Amino acid sequence: MFRLILFISFIMTLSANTFSQTANGHYANINGLHLYYEVHGSGQPLLLVHGGGSTIETSFGRLLPELAKKYKVIAVDMQAHGRTKDNGQPLSFERDADNLSALLEQLNIKSAAIFGFSNGATTAMQMAIRHPQQVDRLILASALFKRSGVDPAFWGGFDHAELSMMPKPLADGYLKVNNDQKGLQTMFERDVQRMKNFKDIPDEDVRRINAPALIVSSDQDVIKPEHSVELYRLVPHGQLIILPGFHGEWMGALESSPPNNPLPAQALPLLEKFLDTPAKGK
Repeated sequence: MFRLILFISFIMTLSANTFSQTANGHYANINGLHLYYEVHGSGQPLLLVHGGGSTIETSFGRLLPELAKKYKVIAVDMQAHGRTKDNGQPLSFERDADNLSALLEQLNIKSAAIFGFSNGATTAMQMAIRHPQQVDRLILASALFKRSGVDPAFWGGFDHAELSMMPKPLADGYLKVNNDQKGLQTMFERDVQRMKNFKDIPDEDVRRINAPALIVSSDQDVIKPEHSVELYRLVPHGQLIILPGFHGEWMGALESSPPNNPLPAQALPLLEKFLDTPAKGK
């Protein structure tokens, strides 16, 4: 969601490498939600959680096909996003985490690595706090856990946020998979309200995250680099990477990824190294 009120429209040509929709989509009935998900590849389970205002494709379109070569990738459109319709409830990071927990149970996946981007990273943290037994390790990309993690002007923007301010690649990405203008408006309003109500995750909860955690952000991110360092110092088993570029550029996220962006290919080995390194004591 962090991108919705940046007042910067990142208009670019879609990369030829962007992941296209396949026949791998399914729905799961979870907590009153008809939740859309896809499964790609085989191996160690890896759950992808997109950012606010996004879809599977707009957050992970560049990385998903590569990750699916080594891992069993489960990718989800969260409530009111993409192909998952809104169910009338306010958005909540805690509820999103509970829905993902229930999805893993339905898929008979005892535990998984969780890769969350932006709002999805906050949800991934809640997964590790609320359902630690289901989380093998975490990749937290542009993770926000305190209001102080962004410029104060960021929060004021939500008081005047309008759909026209949403970065065009994200709006187009939604309509590409769900051609519903009313649904797009609902998603925008839900995301704005959730961010207006954002509350800090207490330090003591962050310290309870026992899974190995890779914190990744960009040097020109919406998230302050100092915030990523603070998170790295709080989690007991953290690693930290600061990469060049804007919010999600290193991933190839569509709102900030120029054509022929080389960063996703360069970052992929770092992600694989983290995912493949056995946790201490295992």
